[in-house]
Amino acid sequence: MASSTQADAGKPPFPPFTLETAKIKVKAAQDMWNTKDPHKVKNGYTTDSIWRNRDTFLKGADEIVEFLTKKWSVENGYRLRKELFAFTENKIAVQFWYEWHDTTGQWYRTYGLEDWTFAADGRMRKRQMSGNDVKISDEERWFKEGVDVNAVDILEKHW
Repeated sequence: MASSTQADAGKPPFPPFTLETAKIKVKAAQDMWNTKDPHKVKNGYTTDSIWRNRDTFLKGADEIVEFLTKKWSVENGYRLRKELFAFTENKIAVQFWYEWHDTTGQWYRTYGLEDWTFAADGRMRKRQMSGNDVKISDEERWFKEGVDVNAVDILEKHW
């Protein structure tokens, strides 16, 4: 069973998850994605991981790297927040919000949910993502440079 000692030692929490280790796993994923480095991100997934990202279906580390490289070449200024929604022994569901701008400078906030299934070694073997993009102005942004995404009170924001 995963423990905080295991997490403190720099190892990922492994299934079966507890409330504590599920929260640690979600924030570790958030931090990994916020690096915007596809080669680092792929290390959190099994080599044969399967993904559904909106209308795109992927399988394996090479496709993940290709997808994320393309994603972050378009989604400039990307800043992400993930929060635990629910969990079981080897599954975690998260809600997320991220902001980015396109090449014209138009800002967007993406709202969504993800469904994750983990292998025994703590890496994700299945990821399903559903999300919607909403145009926002610079003034409406939550995750401006210098703002800790974890400090933003999402519940108090006007949707």
